Amino acid sequence: MKVVVLLSGGIDSATTLAIAKAEGFQIYALSFDYNQRHKRELESARMVASALGVEKHLVLSFDLREIGGSALTSDIEVPKKRMKNPSLIPVTYVPARNTIFLSFGLAWAESLEAGHIFIGANAIDYSGYPDCRPEYLKAFEEMANLATKISVEGALRFTIKAPLVLMKKSDIILEGTRLGLDYALTWSCYDPQPKYVRGPEFGEMIPCGQCDSCIIRAKGFEEAGTKDPLVTP
Repeated sequence: MKVVVLLSGGIDSATTLAIAKAEGFQIYALSFDYNQRHKRELESARMVASALGVEKHLVLSFDLREIGGSALTSDIEVPKKRMKNPSLIPVTYVPARNTIFLSFGLAWAESLEAGHIFIGANAIDYSGYPDCRPEYLKAFEEMANLATKISVEGALRFTIKAPLVLMKKSDIILEGTRLGLDYALTWSCYDPQPKYVRGPEFGEMIPCGQCDSCIIRAKGFEEAGTKDPLVTP
């Protein structure tokens, strides 16, 4: 059976892809170049898709910087060490991002006649984004089955699958490890830094280690009792 998997290149989406693959689905991976600050994640998405042998990996490009409203799509500074004093919803929230991503996923799923759309949303160890909650995902699923020709005609009913939504980051990492996922392929940092002084064009990027996503990642590996392969000794 064909499924669409939203793949950012991070721990959650990569683990979600590994779960879908282990369940025997034919994977059509969908990633997005929306001119995000952390575009380095697309390199990881490509590596994960290749390593897990997806049927097709599609990268769609559009520019959410034209809309702005987020530290990931504007010149707003990415908050550092915020998890020690978290606010309700941080400025790294991208307006309607998961709704936009799932809408593209739905369009491709309808074209492919794929009944499931997998997303690595998590509502436990995350930054408080409203479009990661179970109630949001359920509402989108209901909308998807009201809005599509294939569903209205009764040929197919869509399901939004979020297998990690109520899992701790450490449990997600342990599950991915059990499935053989190499987390060295993944990327989490919102504010990548050049490894070499002359700038990113002269060398690879490394995680900042201080943004929400880096902190959550580090906490997950620590609680899982394993080393993050992206962190050098």
